[in-house]
Amino acid sequence: MSTPAAFEAAIKELETHSELVPQADMEVGVYILHRLEELGVKSFFGVPGDFNLGFLDLIDDYPGIAWVGNCNELNAAYAADGYARIKTGSVGAVLTTYGVGELSAINGIAGAYAEIVPVVHIAGFPSLQEQNDKPLLHHTLGDGRYNVYAQAAELFTCSHTILNDANLAPAEIDRVLSDCVLQSRPVYIALPTDIAYIKISSTRLTIPLPRLPVPNDPLAESAAIAEIVRLIDEASGDVAVLVDVGALRYGVAEEVRRFVEETGFAVYASPMGKTVISEGYERYGGLYTGATTRPEIKPQIEGGAKLVISIGALKSDLNTGNFTHKLDIARTVELHHTTTKIKFSEYGGVGMKYLLPKLTSALASSSSIKSKALATPVSKWIYPLPQEPDEPIVISQAWLWARVTQFLRPQDVVIAETGTSAFGVLDIPFPNNAVFVSQILWGSIGWTVGSTLGAAMAARERNLGRTILFIGDGSIQLTVQELSTMLREGLKPIIFLLNNSGYTIERAIRGENRKYNDIVNWGWPHLMKALGDVDGTRTKFYVTNTKAGFDALLNDADFSGAGVMQFVEIGMRMLDAPASLKAGTPVGRKW
Repeated sequence: MSTPAAFEAAIKELETHSELVPQADMEVGVYILHRLEELGVKSFFGVPGDFNLGFLDLIDDYPGIAWVGNCNELNAAYAADGYARIKTGSVGAVLTTYGVGELSAINGIAGAYAEIVPVVHIAGFPSLQEQNDKPLLHHTLGDGRYNVYAQAAELFTCSHTILNDANLAPAEIDRVLSDCVLQSRPVYIALPTDIAYIKISSTRLTIPLPRLPVPNDPLAESAAIAEIVRLIDEASGDVAVLVDVGALRYGVAEEVRRFVEETGFAVYASPMGKTVISEGYERYGGLYTGATTRPEIKPQIEGGAKLVISIGALKSDLNTGNFTHKLDIARTVELHHTTTKIKFSEYGGVGMKYLLPKLTSALASSSSIKSKALATPVSKWIYPLPQEPDEPIVISQAWLWARVTQFLRPQDVVIAETGTSAFGVLDIPFPNNAVFVSQILWGSIGWTVGSTLGAAMAARERNLGRTILFIGDGSIQLTVQELSTMLREGLKPIIFLLNNSGYTIERAIRGENRKYNDIVNWGWPHLMKALGDVDGTRTKFYVTNTKAGFDALLNDADFSGAGVMQFVEIGMRMLDAPASLKAGTPVGRKW
């Protein structure tokens, strides 16, 4: 892997030998596909439209990438997001048509931007002649502003381009795709219908895109490491590490794992950082969520440890217990993608990708640090099955999630919808190397259905375990069509539908019995037949309203084996929620 500077140097060297460069041997569209394949993309999501059909022919003929057609562009963007989250080190890719298609996808792209997910959005675009003449073309606003959708895309991407010059296309494609990888944010490429087929030189493909960030300033980095080591010595190894989503998105999960294992420091996670560190690790203590943190965990972060090392923090409301984190700056070190904060000082240009391995090495020479760290006990994070003698039959939220944790296996991919599902899943410990996926910052309801499609595709490519979705009866109605795409692609997720008669998370906030939180109850047993399993041989449906029934289902070997797509409707009380959701909402506290 190379840095941006090394990549540019190699390109310049290539250009000095221009006489050796073959001319016009590859279509612009094929060049894009080669670069996407280089980045690890094997599945390309989207919806056909007349402005992207030419490029779609190139995708269809390209052996290294499979087209995954979606039911709508929003779901396609969600799928690309889910794919990128599971295919770590790669990107998600989504193709839309001009105007109507790309605007439909923009909510999904905005969510990927907010949650630091690398997604490449390619939009079919009018030809150069059409852009010049500005006829009253379909999918336009009718006022000649052909670039208005591209301008909108700029607001939700870290980099963008309109490929109006074929000669510049390779450099522009490389620039935008590099930005996507290095910044871990969505990018936008507008591909005019005629440009897609213009032939260009493919020589730049001999030089891989940069994958590593700009190196740290060496003097600032050395000073930062020395100061962190000094603070750790002062703390006598009484250090807590708090891992957040930035560690995953910016590709330092392995560096974090080595750091905590080499030092023996106790490690905790934020909600968005759940499963960055395997939750079966013996020094892992659970989630820190501010005021709603479990009582056995909270003191370890807020008052117990003499020093807290925060890695990749994203301090949003739902990631900090509605801003109730209590991390004393005077005893906190923050490691980020491009900067390091030590107490009240900041070391700009010192990013965690290069700092963490050097800090680990600096500490490894001191055997006393690890022995002192190991002397600090870490409570094992458990979620025992509650005894509910007053509710022996009805499935409560507290009982449900405790039972689910017993069902999970190593390497499962678990997706939890915004609402009671996300709060419930956050409460429970996962087995080793299981993966948690949720959209905690952006929180677009229905996101998980499309995301499950992308996650399941990526999980299959990576040979991971089962893909399991937890979603409510309200959220699924927004994006349910994508279950048919999963069926077509031969995916076999387990879908747990929590049927609690509407928007329970909204009821916990306001309008406990208001009409706006009610929904129509669908005929769930007939859903998969309508979505493509006409003869009922490729899916299974279950409904359970009792603890005994749910327990028996999870114990069934055929069910847990996930040999086909399975849909489970779970009957729940309307006014019930996980403990953390109750504690953090004005109405929920009364339940």
